[in-house]
Amino acid sequence: MHTWQDIVLAIGAVIFCLALIPSITGEDKPAVWTSVLTGSVLAVFTAVYVSLSLWYAALTTGLSAVLWAVLAFQKVSKK
Repeated sequence: MHTWQDIVLAIGAVIFCLALIPSITGEDKPAVWTSVLTGSVLAVFTAVYVSLSLWYAALTTGLSAVLWAVLAFQKVSKK
């Protein structure tokens, strides 16, 4: 049984993931430090959600953290 908070947080994280698709597929990338810091904070949030047994939120926020890491990698490898 998942709480409504888990579902709301997961839906928000999915929306953030969808919002990153144009950045991942496009030419313009955010600054490396923006991507690294955002991905790092989201990874910490993922650990917090796991500790609270908010599994949907943990999964979707973890995915968002990975997408920010992809953006950082794309920016670094583009140079």
